[in-house]
Formats: sequence, C-alpha cells, structure tokens
Amino acid sequence: MRVSRRRLLTSAAGFGVAMAVPGLARAQAEGEDLDFWEDIRNGRMVRNTDREGNAATALSMVDSIEPILSFDTAYNLQLAIQNYQAFVQARGTWDLPTEDWFGLGLGKSRKVVRDIKRRLMINGDMAVEERINDTFDDKLDAAVRLFQARHGLLPNGTIDEPTYYALNVPTDYRLNQLLLNAQRVEQWASALSDRYVVVNIPAATIEAVEASQVVRRHTAVVGKPDRATPILNSKVYQIKFNPFWTVPKSIIQKDLIKYMNEDPEYLTKFRIRIFDGKGNELQPYQIDWSTDDAVQYTFRQDPGAENSLGRCKIDFYNKHDVYLHDTPQKGLFGENDRFYSSGCVRVENVVELVAWLLRDNGGWDVSAVQAMFESGETIEVPLQTQIPIHTTYITAWANRLGTVSFRDDVYGQDAAGQVSFAE
Repeated sequence: MRVSRRRLLTSAAGFGVAMAVPGLARAQAEGEDLDFWEDIRNGRMVRNTDREGNAATALSMVDSIEPILSFDTAYNLQLAIQNYQAFVQARGTWDLPTEDWFGLGLGKSRKVVRDIKRRLMINGDMAVEERINDTFDDKLDAAVRLFQARHGLLPNGTIDEPTYYALNVPTDYRLNQLLLNAQRVEQWASALSDRYVVVNIPAATIEAVEASQVVRRHTAVVGKPDRATPILNSKVYQIKFNPFWTVPKSIIQKDLIKYMNEDPEYLTKFRIRIFDGKGNELQPYQIDWSTDDAVQYTFRQDPGAENSLGRCKIDFYNKHDVYLHDTPQKGLFGENDRFYSSGCVRVENVVELVAWLLRDNGGWDVSAVQAMFESGETIEVPLQTQIPIHTTYITAWANRLGTVSFRDDVYGQDAAGQVSFAE
C-alpha cells in the first residue's frame, strides 16, 4: 500500500511502529520517499504529454487518402507481406503479452514496460531505441495509440482489454490475414468505377471515393455475426427522407415479441403501429404476445427522432432488404465493436454522405439535406446518377505511409479461407 506524505507525517500509529522497529521504519520511509518522488516525476510527465496530439497523429497515420479497395492498397499489401514474411523467417513470432501488461498507461514505471516497448518497436509503432528504460513515457503513449488506431480501437494510450487481446495475436496469423486480403483487394479493385462507396464490414467504416481518393470517411454500425451484413456489389438509387420503418418479420420474431413481453408499452413509446392484411390498424392488446401471432401483422414506425432509420434511408439494389440509414442511437459510433444491427448499416454524419450522393441532382448541399431532415417531410429522391456501392470484407490492409491495419474476423471469413464473394 502506498502511504501519502500527509498520512506519513500525521499517523500516530505509524510513528509508534517506527519507534518500536527502527530498521523497518527506515526502509518504509525510504520506499515511501521513492514512491513520492516517482509520483511527482510521473505526474509531471502525464501533464506535459500531449495525449490528444498523440491520438490525432495516430489516426492520421491510418486514415490516408487511399481507398481500401484500390490498386494502391493491393501494392501496399504486397510490401507489407514481404516485411512480415521476412520477420517470420528470421524470428518466427513476436513476444505475446503477459498479464502484467494489462492496465498499464502513461506515467507507470515497471520492468515489463521494456517488453512493451520492444514489441511495439518490432511492430513499427515505435522508433527503435538502443537503450530502453522501464517508464511508460510519452513515446510509448504515442506508440500504443498508433497500435490501437491500426487495429480499429479507441486510441486512449492504455493497455486495456481490447488492446491486450490485439497484442495477443501471433505473427503467422497476421501474415495469413495479409495474404488473404491481398487477393480480395485485387479482385475488387479490378471492377471499380471513378466514384463509389465502400462499406468495410470488419472495420465498420464507410468510404466515399472519387478519382481514386477517399473524400469522405464515416464510422458505421454493421450486422451482428448472427445477422450479418451481406457482402455484395450494387448501386445506390434513391434517398428516402424522414422514412416510415416497416419492421422486418425476422425482427418481429426475434426482438419485437420479446420487447413487448418485457414492456407492454414498448410499441406506444416508439410510435410503432400495427396493421392487418387489409390495412386496418390494431391495438397491441389485440395480439397474443405469448405466441408468434404477431408475425402475421405489419408493424410500421412513424417518422420522427426516435425512428429506427433516423432521418433518412439510403436505398441500393439487393435481395436481402438491407440499406444504409441514419440512427437515433448515436452513442454506438463511439464504441470499439460496432456489430449491433440486423444486417443494415447505420452511418455516422449521414447528412454529409447524402449530400455527396445527391450532388448530381443539383441543390442538395449539406444545409439543404439538413433542412429536409428538420422539415419532417417524407419524400423519396431518386439519384440522377446511381452510385456503385461495395459491401466488402477486408480484415487487413496497408497504406502508402507503410501503416498496416488489422481487424477481427467477425464473420469467420478468414478462418474459412474465403477469398471470392460471388455477389
């Protein structure tokens, strides 16, 4: 237990022990003085480190202008593969973390910090140093944040649980990811147009691409592993503003019935109305919620702030009845793992993507789109120029800065060795 100076100077019990056992008291005092000065030194380090700047730099190393689907990325992946193969042949694998790495962050001094530094030097997240000390300093803070950004984690600079597990992945596994995804990128890159949208499912991100450069990048929420977002090529053909939401039968069966059993007011709270096959509106009490009786009815949510589609729906051709859309649950965009939907894709800052998609229609800048959101009017706007969209599965890629990014194999496609996706 660490004893503060105030407690050391004022504790009568401590003074009594010191008088009774002088040697022990002297050792304790010396240790406490060391702890005290370490706290002062490390506190100064924490105050003087530009942690926000380190996070911003880390993100800038990852979010370059190259699209994930491009020949540039295919080339960069080949360079990364060469580097990883050379390392595996020379060293076999990097050291995996031990339990005492967990929870460490800026200002901590532990012998194990040297092991963390060596590991991040091997990964290229930290410049190689000949003399390595055991302090979690500003350079290591920046390195951990870069590692986190490369793995799609919140760049907080702490060896938290997601970071610990990402560090615990062996080298040969990462090399296999690079090899698989190099083939995937090459296949997709050969069929790209000048302007397109990419949804990368494992990263839960969206790129709007034009003239071989990313012009917009959006955080997304994608399908749960058991309700996967489909992998396909299609075209965006319309924007629906302030839409009604018709609840899919699968969600009625898997979710809505359960919610009504937990809270009989659920439909009323979220302005979801029930209709029979003839268009007659029913009341919740007219349905037996102890059975699957509800599946035979249509459930439709009125437009509004609490609508599950938010203020807009972005339609593209597909047989799965999935689409991109806004959402009232904005907090999910700030999480590491964003696999919560039933197959559709929720888009952060969707107003900017909609304005980009409608550019050729004329008059649809960001302010016009926002005004339409706020109007509450339900209208459909066909795109004058339909934009290709690719929902993809890329778990490893690299950019021209030499930054190599990885994501978890959320749908098991890497484990299956899947390279081609027929749709």
